[in-house]
Amino acid sequence: MKLDVKIQLLNFFFEVFNFIFLALGLSVCGVGLWILFDGGSLLTIHASDELRVVGAGLMLIGLAVLAVSVVGIVGAAKDVRVLLLVYLGFLIVLVLGQLFVTLLLLINRDKIERSLDETVDRIIFVYGGQNSSDTLMDKIQSYESCCGRTGPSDWLQNSYIQSLNLTNPDVLPCSCFRSRRPAVHSSWCSELPNVTAPLYGWGNVSHDQGCKQKLTDWLLENILTVVGMDVALMLIQVVQFVFTVSLYRALGRRAGVKTTDRLSDPEGDPDYGEQNYAYVDPDDGYVDPAHRAYHHDNQDYD
Repeated sequence: MKLDVKIQLLNFFFEVFNFIFLALGLSVCGVGLWILFDGGSLLTIHASDELRVVGAGLMLIGLAVLAVSVVGIVGAAKDVRVLLLVYLGFLIVLVLGQLFVTLLLLINRDKIERSLDETVDRIIFVYGGQNSSDTLMDKIQSYESCCGRTGPSDWLQNSYIQSLNLTNPDVLPCSCFRSRRPAVHSSWCSELPNVTAPLYGWGNVSHDQGCKQKLTDWLLENILTVVGMDVALMLIQVVQFVFTVSLYRALGRRAGVKTTDRLSDPEGDPDYGEQNYAYVDPDDGYVDPAHRAYHHDNQDYD
């Protein structure tokens, strides 16, 4: 295969995988932003320090991928070997950063799960203030058909329910019931006629299962998604590393060939200049008929 054709092919595959690399990097950045700033997620309401580090790490990795991709694209398009070396160095640093974030997430999985349980307990305690955490808890209980963290009895720890001095979960959030008819300006329901009042709505058949297992499964799915994205990004980086090294070496060989050609056929060598036909050696009687020599007989012309 000719060297120029090989360089063109390497450039093509380099650009293709670089755009895949960029897309995955931006996705990782989006996950980091979601962990840090999404107010509609249980992970961000009372996030643990480890989870915040993971989110910040993912965001920085995504931004670094954006910068590194630009360096690689320019280096490959302009055939600048120095930029390709810089690109290789950044790839190695990114792989190390991704390994750190992935290991931190896996090692602290149990701690993040405990933090999630504590977040749900806090939401249950303050529930009833018509805030964003109330809406989030109602969505979880409605969509997952569950009630409380471990069961309906968890709602006895709610500050408002404690003020009623109830010993059984007779009053629950309306989202805990399979069918309900909420009251105006109230998120509480009950299925007992003697408890139902204008302040409470009506509910029928509360969910017995707690939301802990659902939340654990949800957390595991998100962790596996983040880890899968990191692994895919690292695999793309390995492929990019191979293509970058091959492209760097091919560009080096082409530069070496050009240098050899210049040395073997130098420009402007006086030995290869045009022959001067205007001069005739006086001792040589031969005159080229195509280029007659000029004879000077020192005759004066008046």
